[in-house]
Amino acid sequence: MQFGLVAAATNAAGIIKAVNPPRFRATVAALAFGQLVCWAALYYGFSSFVLPMQRTLGWSKPEMMGAFTLGLALWGAATYAIGARIDRGQGRQVMSWGAALAGIGFLLWSAVTSLTMLYLAWGLMGISMAMTLYEPAFNVLTKRFPERYVQGITALTLVGGFASTLSFPAAAWLIALLDWRGALQAIGVVLLLVVAPLHAWALRGTPPKTVAASAAGAASVVDKADDATLNQALHQPSFWLLTATFTLYSFGAAALWAHVMPAFAAKGFSEAQALAVVVWVGPAQVLGRLLFLGFGRWVSSRSLGLIVLGGLPVSLAIFALAEQTLALLLFALLFGFANGLVTIVRGSLVPEYFGREHVGRISGAMSGIALMSRASAPLITAWLLLALPGYREVLLVLAGLGAVAVVAFASARPPRPKKA
Repeated sequence: MQFGLVAAATNAAGIIKAVNPPRFRATVAALAFGQLVCWAALYYGFSSFVLPMQRTLGWSKPEMMGAFTLGLALWGAATYAIGARIDRGQGRQVMSWGAALAGIGFLLWSAVTSLTMLYLAWGLMGISMAMTLYEPAFNVLTKRFPERYVQGITALTLVGGFASTLSFPAAAWLIALLDWRGALQAIGVVLLLVVAPLHAWALRGTPPKTVAASAAGAASVVDKADDATLNQALHQPSFWLLTATFTLYSFGAAALWAHVMPAFAAKGFSEAQALAVVVWVGPAQVLGRLLFLGFGRWVSSRSLGLIVLGGLPVSLAIFALAEQTLALLLFALLFGFANGLVTIVRGSLVPEYFGREHVGRISGAMSGIALMSRASAPLITAWLLLALPGYREVLLVLAGLGAVAVVAFASARPPRPKKA
């Protein structure tokens, strides 16, 4: 029966005819809903199922975290190939089939009886992450609406910022109602029968070309004498310092998300008490982005970066040491604020430091290393738990890594412009 649903949904994603493409707002609204559901399910959802799976199947945390690590690694490995397909005009197929593949992965996950099946499910979902989460949607919007893509990307990140707020209570409710296997099946059906066809509908047809794209291209023809190639950037200390900064940040944030519910349980918090804290991360992310829209023009990227990156070690230290709900709420707000702005900081600094001509390659080299760090974080953190007394000590180690990231960022000075 499950595989019948799979066939029906994947067919639905492919049979919507490419006529009368939706307008900008309708496309953005549909993709924003897709981002909300895909981020909530694929990235934030794993932690909610760790303890129920462990109670049923008896697997250790490192064994289970290894599956999530595999998914994150394949996300990073597939990103370049997915971007190339979008560049060839296949964005609709990428995002529609990506959501369908995620649904298949959840249905397979719901039926696991062995670690092999769990790893296979997360292998599929890792590829689906590369096909659905943020970057593909950003690239598609940029190509379809070249004159309004900044507005579209901002809208996607604002809505996507609520994914963590949706994920934890929704997962808890579904698990209480359907058990963990039934909850995974329900999520898989939503991805297959709602998100995949919605992506196919939103990206049907080809909007008429506008002069904005040509104008933007003409406006970008500037003096590029100081723009660094990837090879030149690799010889700059600032490249490696920035890479270290965002690699360490990615590691700390990914480790936290993968272990956040077990960490609360180790403090003696019930699931309901933990959710009452975690749900505030999403609104804090959105608040940070809204504040940036309103006041970001008056703050330099370096100053903003120091503030944002400093939020990670401070919030992790608070989480490690706090026992009261009020202090833990401060952790959630501070971590959410930092997490909501770090992507903006990274995206603005790369062209500022190295120019725009080769920004794709330079940014890709940086992000590839960071994605591998993010992929390894859940498993390495699980191993740390075997060597350290508990989550308190692990969180303090992660806070220390976040502090190193701040030092690396502060040391990363813009390369000096080449002299004529």
